[in-house]
Amino acid sequence: MIIAVSGKGGVGKTMLAALLVRTFSEDTSNLLAIDADPDSNLPEAVGVKVEKTIGDVREEILESRSRSPGSTLHDVLEGHVMDTIEETDRFDLLEMGRPEGAGCYCAVNHVLRAIIDRWAKDYDIVIIDTEAGLEHLSRRTTQDVDVMIVVTDSSKRGIETAKRIKVLASELDISFKELYVVVNRAADDMAEGIKKTLEEAGLKVLGTIPEDRNVLEFDYEGRPLTELPEDSPALQEVRRIKERLSAATGT
Repeated sequence: MIIAVSGKGGVGKTMLAALLVRTFSEDTSNLLAIDADPDSNLPEAVGVKVEKTIGDVREEILESRSRSPGSTLHDVLEGHVMDTIEETDRFDLLEMGRPEGAGCYCAVNHVLRAIIDRWAKDYDIVIIDTEAGLEHLSRRTTQDVDVMIVVTDSSKRGIETAKRIKVLASELDISFKELYVVVNRAADDMAEGIKKTLEEAGLKVLGTIPEDRNVLEFDYEGRPLTELPEDSPALQEVRRIKERLSAATGT
């Protein structure tokens, strides 16, 4: 199962992706986490230090001009994917990164699509923390995922982004097996109203994550969110979200 987590910036998509990595990796060690956001935060959220990203490899190749005759940048990049995967005893992690120098980011996105198409099939679960906004749809880097989870907060902008992702996916003929919304930092007295608004727009709400002081403290201290205590309200809700996903997809 390939799960992509998306939404506008600042709504907590990396937090959800990290906690999904934690909860799913408790059932299987054959899990790949992909940080596809150029503004990378997932490695820190899951407590992994990344030595090299796909973006780093791209810059090295361009600088050395070491491409084999007849090979495209895309071919050479794809050949270096295994060199950038960080392995832990619970999951593997791949950070796409971004080029440091000038130039198009397209080659890195092509590799991401190739990973999803080819490499991800070797894993039971793949969890992708996408870049904020809608670019991953227009670039079609998430066209082959099984489950798209759009994270929103209680703001009108967050809710509108969730609606636009559904519309844009339809316009681009990108079909997910399931498209869900998760509401993050949901106040108790607002959760039902937000859920109703989203459902009226034809969106399925998978869960509502309450404001959690544990998350705020871990973020402030720079501690991995995968180490949240078991009594964390956010972790407890993500466990329920994980169970709902497993039941819906048969995994």
